[in-house]
Amino acid sequence: MKKLIAPITFVAFSLLSLGSGLAAAQTMSPPMKAVTPASAYPVAPAAGLYQAFGEQAGIRALMDDFVVRLKADARIGEQFKDTNLANLAKQLTDQVCQLSGGPCVYKGPDMKEAHASMDINRGHFNALVEVLQQSMDARGIPFTRQNQLLALLAPMHRDVVTVK
Repeated sequence: MKKLIAPITFVAFSLLSLGSGLAAAQTMSPPMKAVTPASAYPVAPAAGLYQAFGEQAGIRALMDDFVVRLKADARIGEQFKDTNLANLAKQLTDQVCQLSGGPCVYKGPDMKEAHASMDINRGHFNALVEVLQQSMDARGIPFTRQNQLLALLAPMHRDVVTVK
């Protein structure tokens, strides 16, 4: 049985380690042509991450599963009661596709703008990460690849959590 990293511990660790590795990642990555809401967190994806998630179709299947689980989750489902799940899955697909090194371009709102009025606390954020891990487990995504994706998403924590 694999041991999962507690979401907040992983996020905290990722934020600390990404802070020290950010300069290296920026100098090793080719400059981005335009900053988009998804590229505002300049961390290079691990080689082959996009392919490991099944490319765009695999990422879309993951996000379709993820948004259904989010809405059904007792801890945070209420926040998604009026959400257009198909649109959310599409936006998340574009964002994860771009972050993982795929050809997609996320054109949705930046994370700070999208979550500004949602009163999201650390418990909500942790629940969302746990639900994402459940979806990745259900899709058979290897644990190492899950952590690589979470490392790309971790810097968004500071813009998503609005209630301290």
